[in-house]
Amino acid sequence: MHCSNAQVCHGVYGFTLITGLPANVLAFYTFFQKIRQRCTPMDVLLFSLTISDLIFLFFLPFRMVEAANMKWTLPYFLCPLSGFIFYSTIYNSTFHLTAISVERYLGVAFPIKYKLKRNSRNAVIASVIFWLISMAHCSIVYIMQYHDSSNPNYTAPYTRDTCYEEFSIEQLKILLPFRLELFAVLFAMPFLICCFCYIKFIHILSNLPNINAKKRYRAIGMALGTLLVFIICFMPYNVSHVIGYVGNYSPDWRVYALLTSTFNACLDPFIFYFSSSALRGTFKNVFQELSRRLLQPCFLNEWVFTSGTQLLHSNDLSL
Repeated sequence: MHCSNAQVCHGVYGFTLITGLPANVLAFYTFFQKIRQRCTPMDVLLFSLTISDLIFLFFLPFRMVEAANMKWTLPYFLCPLSGFIFYSTIYNSTFHLTAISVERYLGVAFPIKYKLKRNSRNAVIASVIFWLISMAHCSIVYIMQYHDSSNPNYTAPYTRDTCYEEFSIEQLKILLPFRLELFAVLFAMPFLICCFCYIKFIHILSNLPNINAKKRYRAIGMALGTLLVFIICFMPYNVSHVIGYVGNYSPDWRVYALLTSTFNACLDPFIFYFSSSALRGTFKNVFQELSRRLLQPCFLNEWVFTSGTQLLHSNDLSL
């Protein structure tokens, strides 16, 4: 599925790659160190989601090449592979973000009872299940690319210059109902759970008198940010599934709706920032080090200028 406006696609993909890659690398390093020492279920979920985003970003250049050439010019086996990874990581994100919302809600609604029962092993099991469900659903990419080979009008995949774009009537009979199921199971249900958990979460936090105001606003910002990610990044593309099913066609504008999903990889680190004090510390240290290195030449030049001026004055006095 290529984008007819290469500049728009490159702008979105490039922005996501430039901002998302360094942020997710920092998040990966932070959560990896945290898990090696002493991890919580939240750390496991955030680490798994970070890995998902990094895999997504690794395969993003394939989309950029397709957008630049306005057709698929890479080896064809990369077409279903990149599509499979692309869609799997997107839906994997919805599951992980939902699990994080459940973790946050249970932590404030039942603080003592849940703290006694929370177990990092359960978070690992949940993450594995999320990966398996998202990958199992998105294997439809492989099925559609190689389906209908008995049809006399069937075109061998390796001779095509399009990727997951042109579908026969027989393929649409399978694909459109399946997309509706993707909307219901992999988007609508997680979104509703996320809304319930974070609405209750915000309500409980707002009524707690003894909680620090800064912590309250940070937690509320994390909750609202997650809901915005669902609405901005995931909703447009998933709504296209419903419209396509009702109209019995594959909408051409789905590629632009899919563009918003790519922003998820660069927005997730901001959710991580609100969710993890360890990551906030990492970001703070990195920014301080960058600021120090950027300002160092200025201080050096100022020192050289000042020292030189003093030396000239001292020479003038000696004369």
